[in-house]
Amino acid sequence: MIKRALVILAPGFEEIEAVVPIDLLRRAKIEVVVAGILPGVITGSRKIRIIPDYDLGDVLEEHFDCIILPGGAEGAENLKKDIRIKELLERQILKGGWVAAICAAPGCLINFGLFLSNKFTCHPSIKAEIPLSRLEENSSVVVDGNLITGRAAGSAIEFSFEIIRQLVGEEAVKEVNRSFLSNLPMLGSIRKE
Repeated sequence: MIKRALVILAPGFEEIEAVVPIDLLRRAKIEVVVAGILPGVITGSRKIRIIPDYDLGDVLEEHFDCIILPGGAEGAENLKKDIRIKELLERQILKGGWVAAICAAPGCLINFGLFLSNKFTCHPSIKAEIPLSRLEENSSVVVDGNLITGRAAGSAIEFSFEIIRQLVGEEAVKEVNRSFLSNLPMLGSIRKE
């Protein structure tokens, strides 16, 4: 069965943190659906304009194995304002699905009161939002339960490979990297047991 991932774009999203997961997950033969919180073109933090596949409202009832939240300071603030995202994430957690958030987007999870005991990494600019006992600030990517968090745009490749690893396995990571040729060690990330 083909795995499915949803990438949610909000105005001001960090382009690298959206496009790298979309690209690498598709290389891993994961079906990636890109949805905007507004209809039409969504403009990122560097003024790159992306046309999502769907409006978020059109995919709220669909099944996804992973929901991915790109960061970007403005993008994360816009995600926090959309109650549909909170409800979508609550349903994802209840059914045991994966959630992945990078950069400033882990702050959305805290804001929504989700993943109350999980370890996180995030961009240093929002680390004050994460309880210190749960913060892994020196880690590029952290996996805790069904939550994957990434530190920043520079972690986008490692973050994406971790999503692939969790959804379709280590062999898929190696297969994608055969043509992608990342120099990152493909050893996995910090995990809370």
